Amino acid sequence: MEPQSQNLKTAPFLTLGRFHISEDYGFLLPNPLMPLLNCQFLTGYREWRLAHLVLSFITMGYVWQDGETQPKEILPRNLALPFVEVSKNLGLPPILLHSDLVLANWATRNPGGNLDTIFSFPGGESLRGFILVTVLVEKAAVPGIKALVQAVNAILQPSPDSLLQALQRLRVSIQDITGALGQMHDYVNPDVFYSVIRIFLSGWKDNPALPVGLVYEGVSKEPLSYSGGSAAQSTILHAFDEFLGVRHSKESADFLHRMRDYMPPSHRAFIEEICGAPSLRTHVLSSGNGQLLTAYNQCVESLAALRTYHLALVTKYLITAPSKAKARRTSHLPRPPQALEERGTGGSAVMSFLKSVRDKTLEALLHPSG
Repeated sequence: MEPQSQNLKTAPFLTLGRFHISEDYGFLLPNPLMPLLNCQFLTGYREWRLAHLVLSFITMGYVWQDGETQPKEILPRNLALPFVEVSKNLGLPPILLHSDLVLANWATRNPGGNLDTIFSFPGGESLRGFILVTVLVEKAAVPGIKALVQAVNAILQPSPDSLLQALQRLRVSIQDITGALGQMHDYVNPDVFYSVIRIFLSGWKDNPALPVGLVYEGVSKEPLSYSGGSAAQSTILHAFDEFLGVRHSKESADFLHRMRDYMPPSHRAFIEEICGAPSLRTHVLSSGNGQLLTAYNQCVESLAALRTYHLALVTKYLITAPSKAKARRTSHLPRPPQALEERGTGGSAVMSFLKSVRDKTLEALLHPSG
């Protein structure tokens, strides 16, 4: 009997608290509000970028969860404070960026290398296709980025053969980008993109749905305005333009330069490095090398062709799609957003902008003297 008596003394009494069961709420989690996220345990650039990706998706989902007619006008402090802290650490704005949606939002699903997204919004396979096709566009640009470096060094050395090879590689890369972009037709439904996906990429600058911007609670009492995610935030064409000496109209150039503020600072610095390098156009003209001039012009023509193709793609997804949506009397899709009709998610008047940058690209073609 003695051992049994000893067990009764040492055995703990049964309590609800041991099992995270509330005296007042039972199995319900009391006050299940999101806590203020702490950034102190983030280490290294990759983790900060991932944090920006996570917070940007939560933010866009929160702001646009009820569509453009009832956007949230205040971002709660438990989200606003960490998002702004992470953004300041990275030198990025606190909103969803191309560097989040695409550059940091992909993974290989299996040893075969099949791609998948990490985070998603509503939009299903069309959203997944939109993101991953853009990832493939960025991937197709890799040889072109390397070609820029080779070409700049070939001008500095100088090495005409190396420069010619670099220009030829750049042309092929630009053509491969166009080919990758074409996969949008296969994987992205225009109706789903326009009616479902697009709202979650929209920002609060130049957007009638949030005309004064968004209040970041605990950060600023005044609303802050930021542009939404845009292809113009990709570093690729900025770098190619600077290298080839393409000069855009003031309005287009102002928008493009503003989009550079939405790039990771190191990527922006790469563009500036290309901009500060010796002029390729001047070098090609002064060299009197016909092969270099031809190779240069082929790069410019390929870049203009890419922009023409992009123009056709945008027409399909942003101009034709809403016209079809208006013509439908019934549909399982939500009413398409009106605020940014015929405007890009970055806030630009998209068609006139794209036509202008395409036309100015063609103006960069060189003509041999004499």
